[in-house]
Amino acid sequence: MKKLIAPLLTVALAAGLFFARAADPAAKPLRVLIVAGGCCHDYENQQAILKEGIEARLNAVVDVAFNPDKTTKATFEIYKAKDWAKDFDVIIHDECSADVTDPAYVSNILDAHKEGVPAVNLHCAMHSYRWGNFKEPVTAGADNAGWYEFIGIQSTSHGPQSPIDISFTDAAHPLTKGLENWTTVNEELYNNLQMLGAKPLASGKQMQMPRVKKGQKQDPNATATEANAVVAWTNEYGPKKTRIFSTTLGHNNETVADGRYLDLITRALLWTTGRLGEDGKPAAGSTK
Repeated sequence: MKKLIAPLLTVALAAGLFFARAADPAAKPLRVLIVAGGCCHDYENQQAILKEGIEARLNAVVDVAFNPDKTTKATFEIYKAKDWAKDFDVIIHDECSADVTDPAYVSNILDAHKEGVPAVNLHCAMHSYRWGNFKEPVTAGADNAGWYEFIGIQSTSHGPQSPIDISFTDAAHPLTKGLENWTTVNEELYNNLQMLGAKPLASGKQMQMPRVKKGQKQDPNATATEANAVVAWTNEYGPKKTRIFSTTLGHNNETVADGRYLDLITRALLWTTGRLGEDGKPAAGSTK
């Protein structure tokens, strides 16, 4: 009898471990959707760089909704469904749709995040879906404030193509633990017109020459001045306090392909979906 019980216990324990692991959400692949397309960037290559970089680092399946439209009016078929985000754990907004101004279309995007679907917002997502007098601070709750409230910062413009010195200002946050400061290649430093709930994680410093009008030459005696802005932050959005991460970095392919950038994005995916511990360590089964 004892000889029979021992093997049965071994089988039972093995089965228990198998089912426990199967029930562990962290053991399941993270379902990620990248929405990419629109003006001013090489989204055709960047969405592929992101997908490859994420899947190389995480236990994740990355789908892409890509629109080759290179205008500021690029829209995405997936957003037209009411339950557009139902198959995904987290959405990466990497679109540049500055002149998409249909409130109903934008509200449908935001409703998914209000209902608890996390988001990671990249670069020109900060300058999308804006209308009205968006160059001035929007008023909380106003018709044109919804996207900015989701993002957590209202940004209206950017500096020149020039390197940015990145400093992680909240090194104690789980998302930033272990990440080191670095200097980018030529990038655009987005301004911070106003904070709308954002909790800064990193700042950027860039030396900028005075702007000149098209067709005019720079004054040979002009000197560069230092510009500073928050370049990475978190936000809690809507009644469910959905976790949101945003970074204004990511204009050029070389930045998007930089291992330091991809590490930041993948850690953001883990943090927004609750798969990053307070000690900064990924949950079991969530990384490769």
